[in-house]
Amino acid sequence: MKNLPQPIADYFAADSTKDAELVARCFAEDSVVVDEGHTYKGRPSIKEWKEESSIKYQYTSTPIAIEMIGEKAIVTSHVVGNFKGSPLDLRYTFEIQGEKIAKLEVTL
Repeated sequence: MKNLPQPIADYFAADSTKDAELVARCFAEDSVVVDEGHTYKGRPSIKEWKEESSIKYQYTSTPIAIEMIGEKAIVTSHVVGNFKGSPLDLRYTFEIQGEKIAKLEVTL
């Protein structure tokens, strides 16, 4: 998708490499990720989240739509992998702080 804000485009590009450190660098130092009922605070915790999810799941994620609601960007991404219900479309709700992601929530 070509019209993603740069921090979000950077996130999806990093996620496609499965490099947890690269993904973590997309986030502000004090950022938050909420995924699968768990909350991860700060870059070290976000790096661990990505490491664990990359071991647990092999997947591809392709952004297919974006909607801006105030300061939030909601990206729908088509996700295909080795998890129950695959393929499915997930909603990634981003809050941006400067050139970094301040918060990400992943939901169905």
